[in-house]
Amino acid sequence: MADVQLNGVAKAYGDVKILHGIDLEIRDGEFMVFVGPSGCGKSTLLRTIAGLEEITGGELRIGGRIVNEVPPAERGIAMVFQSYALYPHMNLYDNMAFGLKLAKVPPAEIEAAVRGAAKILHIEHLLDRKPKDLSGGQRQRVAIGRAIVRKPEVFLFDEPLSNLDAALRVRMRYEFAKLHEELKTTMVYVTHDQVEAMTLADRIVVLNAGRIEQVGTPLELYEHPVNLFVAGFIGSPKMNFLEAEVVAADAAGASLRLASGAVVSAAVNALAAKPGDKVTLGLRPEHFVVCEADTVATNAIQCTVTFVEALGSATHAYCAYPGVEDALTCEFDGRTRIRAGQDIRLSLPPEATYVFDAAGVAMPRLGGTPT
Repeated sequence: MADVQLNGVAKAYGDVKILHGIDLEIRDGEFMVFVGPSGCGKSTLLRTIAGLEEITGGELRIGGRIVNEVPPAERGIAMVFQSYALYPHMNLYDNMAFGLKLAKVPPAEIEAAVRGAAKILHIEHLLDRKPKDLSGGQRQRVAIGRAIVRKPEVFLFDEPLSNLDAALRVRMRYEFAKLHEELKTTMVYVTHDQVEAMTLADRIVVLNAGRIEQVGTPLELYEHPVNLFVAGFIGSPKMNFLEAEVVAADAAGASLRLASGAVVSAAVNALAAKPGDKVTLGLRPEHFVVCEADTVATNAIQCTVTFVEALGSATHAYCAYPGVEDALTCEFDGRTRIRAGQDIRLSLPPEATYVFDAAGVAMPRLGGTPT
């Protein structure tokens, strides 16, 4: 096993900068996940660690050793790609053994390595088959097994589940988690699927336009995003954003006037804000509370339901509200009965709110996330 350290790592193609001085430490034995929108640089960053992309600035260390000029085969890494890249004319045993044979590893060691990896991945009974006889999940296991037999210090995964159907992706997430627990090897995983990131990662790196926006555990990013970008990217359905203006603000909280004229409270340290400042109020869909018709609503807004998705365990309601570009997305218990065209009042628990200043930076929250 080994840690990975990136100090000011940059990548450019001529005058086009892709990575802008990445500083990051991936701990020994950690499962680190890179997420971000398409074109954010996450795959390029992974490929610089692998040695498949030349670093144009900064320093990269694996296991304490500077590897900027070290060829990929000598870095102690193994990479699994989105495409399985299996040899169609070879059976699974030979696919997994091929790299070891090229390295002139003794046959007995190859046998032990392949059989051991196959046992970990539960494909011992498939070793005499060819790739065409396998499902997508089985082929991906073979690609992972080919990496395992090399006994790398660091595993690199580039969107390995994106070619699988939804049900199989769920199963394979479980398999990846088990694999990491068993091997206890440093793993770096790239995905655009935040569900994969939230369920697999020890820590997540959120990338945007070649820069790191935030690094933290899944719950740290979910409950305490540092800015609008992270808040909008982490979470499904994503966070709602409402235009607002500061009415009053201090270290104990803020009063905000929304585009509708309603004034609501937010439990944030707003000492840096002043009345009249333009801000953005954020609230996750699951934190809205429907106010009963016979109750006095506090910290509430009035809106109109435009569309309802009844999903069984949950009900998603989309509501029209001033200052919201598309619609407010609300997530309620599946037993909640509402319909399109209905006017409802929604309570906004102050401790569940997020406030972002004009630059998109989050104000420190004072309350915890309600259950």
